[in-house]
Amino acid sequence: MSENFTREIFYYKNYYLDFFEKLRPEVKKKFNWTLQLVATLERIPERYFKHLTGSDGLYEVRVEVGSDIYRVFCFFDKGKLVVLVNGFQKKTQKTPNSEIELAEKLKKQYFDEKEK
Repeated sequence: MSENFTREIFYYKNYYLDFFEKLRPEVKKKFNWTLQLVATLERIPERYFKHLTGSDGLYEVRVEVGSDIYRVFCFFDKGKLVVLVNGFQKKTQKTPNSEIELAEKLKKQYFDEKEK
């Protein structure tokens, strides 16, 4: 059975992959499952994929395993391309500003490099 992909997932440099490598196997499995939802569903439940309020087009892929919460920032390029950047384990209710700033910086870097 072949999947019908609605979106394409792209890893910008090694930011996501470096984060992913350090995760426990059950968290990796949940991330893979969640990214498959992002790639294949027309409407992704907000529980797994949400626009970051107050940002310029940043989204977060949301994963929970037990009481552990993980986030990976991403953004769209050309409508259907989802570009994954930095990820982190969420330890407080509020998303750390440093992680948001890093994601915004990586997004700018991505588009700057693309223009060259």
